[in-house]
Amino acid sequence: MSPSSDTVVESRVELPDEVALHARPAGTFVREAARFTVDVSVAANGKSANAKSILEVLALGARGGTELTISASGERAAEAVEQLVALVAGLTE
Repeated sequence: MSPSSDTVVESRVELPDEVALHARPAGTFVREAARFTVDVSVAANGKSANAKSILEVLALGARGGTELTISASGERAAEAVEQLVALVAGLTE
């Protein structure tokens, strides 16, 4: 196993004030996370979720202004986190 497969990358991003992580934005987020073969999680409000599970992401109850912590592990972890942070920052209602 190469050292890069053990790479864990984490970043924080705030949901735009006018955007809650409800069905449409959460669906967009989950579809983007699913593009990556790495393990991806998202945390908010003291809860953590598999970023590839719409039900788990919705259960976070993240509202506009909530800080999300996105983390990934694996060879493309940095790319996955970078893409997801950019997606969250650009979400609109």
